[in-house]
Amino acid sequence: MAAQVSPSSAGPADPALIEDLIAANRILFDHGVLDGSGHVSVRHPGNIERFLMSRSVAPALTTIDDIIEYDLDCTPVEPRGRTSFLERFIHGEIYKVRPDVNAVVHSHSPTVIPFGVTKGPMKAIFHSAGFLAYGVPVFEIRDHGGMTDMLVRDHALGKALADTLGDKPVALLRGHGNVVVGPDVRIATHRAVYTEVNARLLATAIGLGGPITYLDPEEYRKLEGGGARIAAARAWDLWKRKVMGK
Repeated sequence: MAAQVSPSSAGPADPALIEDLIAANRILFDHGVLDGSGHVSVRHPGNIERFLMSRSVAPALTTIDDIIEYDLDCTPVEPRGRTSFLERFIHGEIYKVRPDVNAVVHSHSPTVIPFGVTKGPMKAIFHSAGFLAYGVPVFEIRDHGGMTDMLVRDHALGKALADTLGDKPVALLRGHGNVVVGPDVRIATHRAVYTEVNARLLATAIGLGGPITYLDPEEYRKLEGGGARIAAARAWDLWKRKVMGK
């Protein structure tokens, strides 16, 4: 069997983007969204058919030497002996079909899990998580792979997940976790944090009983172009300073 040929590189990425990718991993750990598992990626600015993600390492331990470039088939450009995440296909398949997406987060965000295994849908109940008002589909891996180990470990399952996500910012993976996307890594990180926060608040609201008033998509549309981005940028500056010391 011929040895696999590595794809060509898109060239060096902006060091500031790499720093943000590392910061995102640490921020999401700091907020309890990631633990020893989960991963974050960014699309390579030099080539839309390449993305950057760390090797298989606990997110909080990510350093610049861990960052690997991949093509959209999830083949590493220069692995140099570094082990890749099994579920990198989540990222590659989403980038293939979502040109608007430049960052992807996959986590096992704990309070979100129950909303993927019950009849209670994940809906937005406060403005910082208003992006959830667009709808949150649930990926049922049994419908696409039968009985599996629940991991999205190949192209077919990655494509099925990307199809389930559709044009939404968030999708739940039944009994597994969620995937969050954004136009850049800062927005994707903000959304991943506030998906978890919204889940906690929604669980509390459900426990209080009675009808719940959810956000309407139009309410978030009015926020999206201005207030939401300003809030995300302000939060990013705070979070990054905490985990990176600058």
